[in-house]
Amino acid sequence: MVAVASSTEAAVREVYDAHFGRLVGWATALLSDRDLAHDVATDAFIKLINHWDTVIDPRAWLYTAAANQIRDHWRKRGRESIAYNRFTGGAPVGEDSAVPEPDTAERLTVRQAVESLPERYRMTVLLHYYADLSVAQVARSIGKSEGAVKRDLFDARTLLRAQLGGTR
Repeated sequence: MVAVASSTEAAVREVYDAHFGRLVGWATALLSDRDLAHDVATDAFIKLINHWDTVIDPRAWLYTAAANQIRDHWRKRGRESIAYNRFTGGAPVGEDSAVPEPDTAERLTVRQAVESLPERYRMTVLLHYYADLSVAQVARSIGKSEGAVKRDLFDARTLLRAQLGGTR
């Protein structure tokens, strides 16, 4: 039993060493908050350890778990933003009202466009384009066929192109 526990521990350590830093970086790019991204990555690893015996592809599983947490964060932030806008009449207040740099503004625009995608497309886009998972890995992670994932990616790109003015 000790040999099994130590081999599992070694396997988890190997996955951690290979993916934790990149998972934090990926989450930071999506959340613009390194501390929150670190928390998301840590929570994803805790969940991975708890489900270790049933996980087939640890990398895909981690990114899916993290994407779910990021999606929940975006939902909560959306609800908070609606409440804030009702309270203030929609006027920006404080340092958040500063005009962002062009590169930051463009990334923010793209991120907001991805956030606004319907749920069925958003997760697929996050996992494929942001987490760099293959179509097959995405399909396994979200329980769809590869053809359905490809169709969702196509539809998502069409929506994003329309939303971003066809410039990207």
